[in-house]
Amino acid sequence: MLFIANGTLYPMAEGMPEKIENGSIAVQDGKILKIGNGFTYEDICRDYGRTEQEKKADTYIDAGGNWVMPGIIEAHCHMGITEEKKGMEGDDCNETVNPITPHLRAIDAINSMDAAFDDALRAGITSAMIGPGSSNVVGGQFAFVKTKGSRIDDLIVLAPDAMIVAFGENPNVNYSGQGKSPSTRMAIAAMLREELTKAVDYQKKREKGGETFEKDFRYEAWIPVLEKKIPLKAHVHRVDDIFTAIRIAKEFDLEMTLDHCSEGHMIAEEIHQSDFPAIVGPDLASRNKIEVQNMAFKTAGILHAHGVKVAITTDHPVSLIASLPICAGLAVKAGLPLMEGLKAITINAAQICKVDDRVGSLEEGKDGDIVIFDGNPMEVFTNTLMTVIGGEVVYRNKLS
Repeated sequence: MLFIANGTLYPMAEGMPEKIENGSIAVQDGKILKIGNGFTYEDICRDYGRTEQEKKADTYIDAGGNWVMPGIIEAHCHMGITEEKKGMEGDDCNETVNPITPHLRAIDAINSMDAAFDDALRAGITSAMIGPGSSNVVGGQFAFVKTKGSRIDDLIVLAPDAMIVAFGENPNVNYSGQGKSPSTRMAIAAMLREELTKAVDYQKKREKGGETFEKDFRYEAWIPVLEKKIPLKAHVHRVDDIFTAIRIAKEFDLEMTLDHCSEGHMIAEEIHQSDFPAIVGPDLASRNKIEVQNMAFKTAGILHAHGVKVAITTDHPVSLIASLPICAGLAVKAGLPLMEGLKAITINAAQICKVDDRVGSLEEGKDGDIVIFDGNPMEVFTNTLMTVIGGEVVYRNKLS
C-alpha cells in the first residue's frame, strides 16, 4: 500500500471539492482505495485488516502540505516515435510513401527508452496519447500509454485510442513534392471521403459475414472508428481545415477531436455547436508555417468561454514534453481560468482521450497516478517532488 498524508489535494473530480486541505490518499494494488481527510494510515490498516507483514511493505509519504494532483496527461504527442538525440534513425513518425495508412499502429514504433519519457516523469506527466504524424491524409492509430516502463505492451491503457487524419499543409507539401495527390485541400478531403466510404462498405459486408467473408487488415482498422469506440484525431490548424474536418465527421457520423485548432478562437461558437472537443497547441513553438500564423495562447481560453472542452498539448517534440504544465500556465495567463488550466492537462485530457475511467482525477477505484508539487505546476519555478504511477514511486526529486 502507498499512503500519502498531509497533502493539499486537487482531485479534479466532479462532485468533489476543488481543494482538500490536510488530505490523504491510500493506494492499494495500483488503485486509489480512499481519498479525503479525517482518516489516517492506522485507520486504513484497521478497517482493511492489514497484517504486520503487509505493513512492512507499505510506503508512507508525508506531503508536507504540498500540492497533490492526479498525474498530468499529454493528449497528443509523438514521444518515442520521433526520438530525441537520434535524428533520422529514430524518426518513425510518418510513413511518407502512401497517403492512406489507417493500419499503422503507434505501439509498433514507440520506444519507451526514449529520453523524453524520463523528462515526462520529472514534469509529473504520467500518461500520454502517442501516435503517427500528420504527413498522411490518414496516418494510423494512436495509443494511450503510461510513461514508465521498458516494454510498451505493459504501458498500454487503450490501443487503439484514435485514428489520426490530417488536413492542410503537411500532406500537401509531402505528396505534391512526390508529384502525386494530394496537392490541394480538395484532394485531401476527397481522398478521406473515398477511404471512409470504402470502410463503411467493408463494415456492411463484415456485418453480413458468412464463411466466405475475408477480412481486410487495412479496413479492420476503421471498425472501432465507425462504431464510435474511438474518434478521428483531426490535425487541423486553419479555419477552413477545421470546418472541412467537421463537415466530413458529420457526413459519416463519427466522433472527432480537433487537434492543434490554431485558429479555433476565430470560430469558437461554431466549434461549440459542432460538439467536438479541442486539443490546443503547440503554442510554445514558432509560427514556421503559413497555417499557424494566428497561433496564440488565447485560443484555449476563448474556446472554453464558448463551452468547448479543451485540453493542452506540446505536440512533442515540436515543443518539449516537459513544457506541458507551463503551456497550460501560459494559456491561463492569456485568459483560461486557473482551474480550467489544470483540468486541461488532467481530467479534460482524460475525457477527450476516452480514458477517464482510469486516469485524470483522484477518485476511488481509479489508477494510483499521483504527483506531488511544491506549488502550482503551471508556474515555472514549481518543482515536481514526486511522481507516482499505479501506486509506485517512479520519480523522487532530491528536494523531497
